[in-house]
Amino acid sequence: MRDSIRWVGLVVFILICLGAGGLGAVATTPEIEGWYKTIEKPSWNPPDHIFGPVWTTLFVMMAIAAWMIWKPEGFKTAATPLTVFAVQLVLNVAWSWIFFGMHQPGWAFVEIVILWLAIVATTVTFFRRSQIAGWLMVPYLAWVSFASVLNFTIWRLNAG
Repeated sequence: MRDSIRWVGLVVFILICLGAGGLGAVATTPEIEGWYKTIEKPSWNPPDHIFGPVWTTLFVMMAIAAWMIWKPEGFKTAATPLTVFAVQLVLNVAWSWIFFGMHQPGWAFVEIVILWLAIVATTVTFFRRSQIAGWLMVPYLAWVSFASVLNFTIWRLNAG
């Protein structure tokens, strides 16, 4: 594969991942000052301004990881890890719509557990092909682990 095509591939992966973040933000952003402000949150809930930079960084890291899996030989040889990656990306977007868009922290918790499992599967398949790509996924897994606990806590604080 020519170098110019490889670099275009990186741009495409970054656009896909940031686009997924943008789709999630469509559901999230209007609710930050609305519904989300009105629900109970634990004292250790990060300030709202932390989430945007963290997610942007994670989406870029995910894009670089996926690109590293794709780069050596394209989609043909990377179909399985990139399919698992795509599934977790769709689940990532879905969580925002369930939690923020539908105001359903309980169902969002169920969904984030499935997302977490998909991220683990993605990370494992990436590690098998590239140590660097695998490590690039670890901060995302850690953040979603934290987000899962936060989601669960918010659900319990606001149940019933």
